[in-house]
Amino acid sequence: MSLFKKILIANRGEIAIRVMRTCRELGIPTVAVYSEADKNAIHVRFADEAFCIGSAASSDSYLRQDRILEVIKKSGADAVHPGYGFLSENAAFARLLRQNGITLIGPSPESMDMMGDKIRSKQAVEKYGVPLVPGINDAITDDTAALQIAKQVGFPVLVKASAGGGGKGMRVVYDEHEFAQAVQTARSEAKSAFGDDSVFIEKYVSGPRHIEFQIMADTHGNVCHLFERECSIQRRHQKLVEEAPSAVLTPELRQKMGEAAVNVAKACQYSGAGTVEFLLGDDGNFYFLEMNTRLQVEHPVTECITGLDLVKEQIRVASGLPLGFSQDELKMNGHAIELRVCAEDPRNNFLPSVGTLTDYSIPKGPGIRVDDCMEPGMEIPIFYDNMIAKLIAWGEDRETAIARLIRAIDEYRITGIETTLDFGKFVLNHPDFRAGKFDTHFIAKNFNPEEQTGEPLSIAERNAAAMAAVAFFQGAKSAVETSRVTPSGNTWLKNRKSYFS
Repeated sequence: MSLFKKILIANRGEIAIRVMRTCRELGIPTVAVYSEADKNAIHVRFADEAFCIGSAASSDSYLRQDRILEVIKKSGADAVHPGYGFLSENAAFARLLRQNGITLIGPSPESMDMMGDKIRSKQAVEKYGVPLVPGINDAITDDTAALQIAKQVGFPVLVKASAGGGGKGMRVVYDEHEFAQAVQTARSEAKSAFGDDSVFIEKYVSGPRHIEFQIMADTHGNVCHLFERECSIQRRHQKLVEEAPSAVLTPELRQKMGEAAVNVAKACQYSGAGTVEFLLGDDGNFYFLEMNTRLQVEHPVTECITGLDLVKEQIRVASGLPLGFSQDELKMNGHAIELRVCAEDPRNNFLPSVGTLTDYSIPKGPGIRVDDCMEPGMEIPIFYDNMIAKLIAWGEDRETAIARLIRAIDEYRITGIETTLDFGKFVLNHPDFRAGKFDTHFIAKNFNPEEQTGEPLSIAERNAAAMAAVAFFQGAKSAVETSRVTPSGNTWLKNRKSYFS
């Protein structure tokens, strides 16, 4: 069975470039889509063809299914790689592609539907014996009855939105007097963020570590796990530092959690690359959290320890080929750690940092990988996620990987904006991280902004950063107008195509 003749990447930035690189190695032409704000972006130049699909706002560009479909037809692409974010877990988009005879390099819309709903997913995996956090696996319809169950489970509990993620629609409740208000707030936030106000409750796991397993499955019934990643260093429920393997999993626990991850994939008849996320309590018990039906930002650390190209495996599976390996053939080699280099200021509550990269130079050397999409003179767009790059270090052991990542942070040159580089160095040097004794509360317990390098921010600087954050999160028109990219006049622009042309 042959691979695809042309692949459209329905995304931007570093993940678009990362997918295009694998396509080049496979000899498959690529098609880029871009917004007006991204017309000078590197991923536009990197592709064989590129089409403008709308203005800067993602709602008028990267989320426009109709325009992307039109580009697919114009370009002759027969497959779409969605990357992560945007339409990557959108079942409606997957169905639209299927209806038009286009292959999505990802799972079926049915799998997305099941795993995208936290309540349905829990009900599905429970049949396979996958451990679940104690609580209610149905949407709360009676607040009084739910309170009684919360008392039986025992406070503290989590009130969580059934749809979505990223910490939205989630509230920790420490006693019964807070319960009613927490449910109301979570419902309102979930409705605003996801269009679905369904919430449920579960036991709040003490000292939780965030452990996830990479899985690969084909359409022939084969499912394998590619070992775990630890993603416990988080701010606002979003990951900043990820590593593979975890520093605390024993071979026995790894096998149990890996088997549970495989069963989750089987529960939704999954195909392609996916990630099964677990909470590991300080008592050694683990619980299913959710499944992300896409490639993860942190997939490079898994590639480093397995030697696999996960995008290549995605493309093979989507074309109908079986997995090229069995579970017994997979081995871990060394240790890898990834730092998300984001345009934000850890000294000011990780608020977004906007501006122009006056200097930009990536580190190199043994064991270092940088997945990025930036160059000197580029502006940080306020319209999209503010991750600049993923900085990854591999070593024969965890100590070597840490040392290499610290060295790479010191060599990374970024000026013009604030970044998480110094924060990453703080984490790597912290004795608790070195000892592997940390959980998802690491930042709250250990991080003191004054320990970061540089002078403390002035009141004026803090106010400016806060205003930038408001513009970033709300898309203020004034910020949009002042941050538009100016055409560079490069000759390659003359060969770019537009959806509107």
